[in-house]
Amino acid sequence: MAHRDGDGFLFCDCGREHWGLHGAAGLLLVRTDLDSAHVLLQLRASWTHGGGTWAIPGGARDSHEDIVSAAIREAHEEVGVDSTRIEVRHVFADDHGSWRYDTVIALTSDDAGVYAANHESAETRWVPLHDVEGFDLHPGLAAHWVDIAELIRKELAV
Repeated sequence: MAHRDGDGFLFCDCGREHWGLHGAAGLLLVRTDLDSAHVLLQLRASWTHGGGTWAIPGGARDSHEDIVSAAIREAHEEVGVDSTRIEVRHVFADDHGSWRYDTVIALTSDDAGVYAANHESAETRWVPLHDVEGFDLHPGLAAHWVDIAELIRKELAV
C-alpha cells in the first residue's frame, strides 16, 4: 500500500490500454454561482495521456484510496481545488470489468480556488454546460458526456 502505487498502464478487458493500475478517477466540478451552470475543463498538456484534449482533472487511484478521495486528490494536485469548497453529489462509473474510470460530480458556489497547479494542465476554463460538447474532449469523457450532462441537469433542474 504505497503512495502512488496506482501509476502505470494496463490492458483491460476492452482490449485497450488505460492509465491507472487500480482504476482512475476524476472530479467534474459544476459551478453554480454564475448566470448558468459552468463546468471546469482542463486542457491536458501535450505530453500527458490524452494530451491536447479537454478533460476533467483526474488520474490513477492508489490501492488504498476510495473513488472520491482519489478524484479530489488528483483535482487538488492538477488544478488546486480546495476540497472544503465543494459538495460531492454523484459518481458516474465507466466500468470495463477489469478497469474503471469514475467521474465524481461535485458542486461549488465559487471558483473553488482553481488554477493550473502543475505541469499536467495547459489551461483551465469554466465552460457553460451547454457549450462543453463543442470542445475537443478526451475520448473517455466524450463517450459519456451526454449521460454525465443529463445527471448534472437533473441535479440542478436546468
